Amino acid sequence: MRVLIDTHVLIWLLEGRPELPAASLAVLEREIGLHGAAVSAMSFWEVAMLAKRGRIALLRPVAAWRQAALGLPRVVEVPLAGEVAVEAAQLPGEFHADPADRFLVATARVLGMRLATRDGRILDYARSGLVQVLPV
Repeated sequence: MRVLIDTHVLIWLLEGRPELPAASLAVLEREIGLHGAAVSAMSFWEVAMLAKRGRIALLRPVAAWRQAALGLPRVVEVPLAGEVAVEAAQLPGEFHADPADRFLVATARVLGMRLATRDGRILDYARSGLVQVLPV
């Protein structure tokens, strides 16, 4: 099963941030090597918005940052799709209103992927069995 990389994990990976410890990096790299990985177009929107608002500082401009992400071996971009948009609005169970998280969870559900994340709210939601995760 392919892995969908959550936005914060992608930032940590590309920026070499200490929030992604060596053990988690090894797990993620193993999964990518075995099955490949995907990044939602929503993550690039989220990164661009965070950078625009000054909430994150990147090592390069956002467009170049995106290209670097897509240049990682076996990593592909998943475009936003209508089916995912509908799923994001109708996620079963209780889930918070953050649109980026809703799109990421919906993408993982629709495409049958595991979401590589450390987001506590998503990990809590995964305990219900409604989305598969790879905790990092």
